[in-house]
Amino acid sequence: MRRTRRQFLADVGRTALATSVGLGLARELGFLGARGIAFAGDLHDAPDVLAFGPLEPLVALLQETPPDRLLEILVARLAQGTDLKTLLAAGTLANARTFGGEDYVGFHVMMALGPAWHMGTELPEKRRALPVLKVLHRNTSRIQAFGGRKNEVLRAVAPATLPEGRIGGEVLRDAVRAKDVAAAEAAFAAMAHGPADETLNHLLYAVEDETEIHRVALAYRAWELSGVIGTDHAYTLLRQSVRYCVREESNRQGGRRGKARVLLARLLEEEHLLDRKPGTTACDDAWIEAMSRAIFEATPEDAAGIAAEALSEGRDPSALGEAISLAANQLLLRDVGRSVAEARPGKAIGTVHGDSVGLHASDSANAWRSLARAGTPRNTFACLILGAYQAALDRVARGGDFATWAPSPKPEDVEKVGETDPEKLLVQAHEAIRAEDQARACAIVHRYGQLGLPARAVFDLLLGYAVSEDGALHAEKFYRTVVEEFETTRPAFRWRHLDALARVTASEYGLRATGYEEACKRLGV
Repeated sequence: MRRTRRQFLADVGRTALATSVGLGLARELGFLGARGIAFAGDLHDAPDVLAFGPLEPLVALLQETPPDRLLEILVARLAQGTDLKTLLAAGTLANARTFGGEDYVGFHVMMALGPAWHMGTELPEKRRALPVLKVLHRNTSRIQAFGGRKNEVLRAVAPATLPEGRIGGEVLRDAVRAKDVAAAEAAFAAMAHGPADETLNHLLYAVEDETEIHRVALAYRAWELSGVIGTDHAYTLLRQSVRYCVREESNRQGGRRGKARVLLARLLEEEHLLDRKPGTTACDDAWIEAMSRAIFEATPEDAAGIAAEALSEGRDPSALGEAISLAANQLLLRDVGRSVAEARPGKAIGTVHGDSVGLHASDSANAWRSLARAGTPRNTFACLILGAYQAALDRVARGGDFATWAPSPKPEDVEKVGETDPEKLLVQAHEAIRAEDQARACAIVHRYGQLGLPARAVFDLLLGYAVSEDGALHAEKFYRTVVEEFETTRPAFRWRHLDALARVTASEYGLRATGYEEACKRLGV
């Protein structure tokens, strides 16, 4: 087809933009087609469609293939030499392009993809692809239920011209507060030209405007996943958080919501945290325990103040992050489980898996703590202040007197575990999980830790269930949360995280993940 002069000039403009920002970023912004520069004929029907270069055919395959044929095709691709990480990257981009952070199930699938990859690295070679294939099956199933290609959320966006002398993150935050998704997207596109970590730190200004589990976990898991599939894709993955923040701002109502942004600004100013570097003052186990307890028992406002004061005193941010994580962990260990009114299909009375307050709190603390490590000094302080605030807020929101409820495992449950042989303890843990006995599973794992036995065997046991069970969209993410927290928590406290994982595993057992059985069959495991 003969191109018009207008089409020709548009092509020249795209080429100039690609030259100025680099081919990789131009493709991510949507100005390049699968073959390179996007000529008019490539995108005739949808001129703002996103395309992902050499990955585009595989991305489209993961969007368009019927779920009942997907695993057969993907296993064949693996046998033909396609790398598992390539399949992961294509699935991630298919998810981002389709949902853009605006579908509840969709963004939960995205948050499971990175953990699934890491889980695979802990498995024997023959089983390594299993968790990724299972989540990719869930991904394609949800994409098709969402409407597939015709309902894609992410489109190409032209970068805005940012005001001189202003911090990009503040411009983005203003657009989010104005509930202007187009302005927010354009501002964020203008911030995508620098290193990926700078792009993240601009985004954090908007993320830090509110405390809500998906707001922080979506940003962290997108960032963490970009480290697996390549930071060239960081902009596309983080765009989902921009749209989510606008959506949440639009849904924001009165009450406590909105208080966090005012409180954060005041504490950063009052504690003189805007113009200083994080401290390095070491903290002993007693300080960690006391700080964790103080945050756990405080009002949300007081918890934020406690964290800000500790940072102002020069305390090591990693130590404060540890205390926040342990405070959130107590919400999971002390939770009495779902009430009759809270029970749902797949989430019975007394269960604590899925979107329970303790699991959400633990995932939130992990995300705030992890983003603090990747942040500028200002964002490091902000993430930890908000992490403390949210841990306390989750306790208040759940209701009940958490401070007086005994944490799992209870001493009497641990006393019932008389076995000391490691192999027999692991067998008993399997039995407790399959009986959905949260108290016993937690007590056995706790006893295993008391004996000073290596944690790897317990992780291997619980990993198997994180792969096989549905977990109400949270199995992979929470398993990875516990791995990360265990690795970054001192020996005196780290087994509390494994105790919590044992409890959650027993809670979620009994509902097999869709796609798991077929993936096992296709892989021959």
